[in-house]
Amino acid sequence: MTQAITTSVPFDADKAVALARQTCEIEAAAVAALGERLGSSVREPFGRAVQRLLTVRGRVVVMGMGKSGHIGRKMAATLASTGTPAMFVHPAEASHGDLGMITEADAVLAISNSGESQELTDILPVIKRLGVPLIAMTGGLQSSLARHAEVVLDTSVAQEACPLNLAPTASTTTQLALGDALAVALLDARGFKAEDFARSHPGGSLGRKLLTHVSDVMRSGADVPRVGVNAGLSELMREMSAKGLGATAVVDANDHVLGIFTDGDLRRLLEKGVDLRQGTAEQLMHPKPTTISADALAVDAAELMEVRRITSVLVVDAQGKLCGALNSNDLMRAKVI
Repeated sequence: MTQAITTSVPFDADKAVALARQTCEIEAAAVAALGERLGSSVREPFGRAVQRLLTVRGRVVVMGMGKSGHIGRKMAATLASTGTPAMFVHPAEASHGDLGMITEADAVLAISNSGESQELTDILPVIKRLGVPLIAMTGGLQSSLARHAEVVLDTSVAQEACPLNLAPTASTTTQLALGDALAVALLDARGFKAEDFARSHPGGSLGRKLLTHVSDVMRSGADVPRVGVNAGLSELMREMSAKGLGATAVVDANDHVLGIFTDGDLRRLLEKGVDLRQGTAEQLMHPKPTTISADALAVDAAELMEVRRITSVLVVDAQGKLCGALNSNDLMRAKVI
C-alpha cells in the first residue's frame, strides 16, 4: 500500500493559485516560443519533418521514455486517428525484441527532452542500421539523439513550470503541442476529411452522425405502419396504436406512398369538427408527405424532421415504395441526436 507523503508546511491557498497561474503563464510562453521556431517553409525542420513523414509507406513509430513516453503514446494515438498510421514502441522494450516491430517502411519519431535518455540512445545505432528515417523531438540540440536524427525539432524551453525547475512540465507541454501540430499539418496535407475521422471513431458522436444511415435505425417490415386508401378511421387508429409510431403511411396496392396520417392530423381534424366516422384514409390523410431514402444519413433525417417540425418520417426506395419509417425516438436511441 502506497503511503501518502505528509508535510508540516501549512496550506496557503493564495500561493497555490499564484503558482497555478504562473504554471499556465510559463507553459503558454513555452508553446508560443515553439510556434515562433517552426518557420514558414519546407526548408525549415518542421516543414522537412512533415514532408518526410508524408513519404512513409509504413507507420510512424513513436518512442520516448518516462514523461516523454506518455506524451509519445498520446502522439501516436492522435496521428493514427487522423490519417497517419502510427504506433508507440517503448525504448526499453525495443532492446529486448520490440525493435522487430520496426520495418524498413517505417519512420521513427523519438522524443527526449535531454536527448540523452539511455534506453533511447542505446538503440539509436540499430535504428540507423535499419535505414529508417529518424526524426527527433528534443531540447538537447547537441545531444546524441540530435546527432543521429535526420530532422531535429527543437522542443527546448526557457524553464520548467515546476518551482524546482526539475519536473517535466513546460517541456512536456511543448512536446504535446508539437505532436498535435505535426498531426494537424499531416492530416491537412493528406486531404483528411471529417468522414475519414468518423471511420476511425465509429463509437464517438461524430462517427455515429457520419456513419449511421437511415437503414441502420429505421423500422422495417411488419413494424412499419401502413394502411390502404380505403381504410376507415378505426383501422387507421389500430395501425397507429399497434406500431407505436404516432403515424401511419397510406399506400396504394403496389405499396407506393400516397400520404400519411398522424396523431397531429387527428387532433386538427377533431378541432375543426370534421366527422371522421365516414372518412377513408385517402380523404383523411396528409398527401405528399415528407420522405427520405434508406441510404441517407440518419443525421439528415434528424435535420429534416427539425426543419419540417415533424416527429416521424417515412422511408422510401427509388420507386417511391414504402420500405421503412422512423421517428425522433429512434434517432435518440441510436444517439444520432
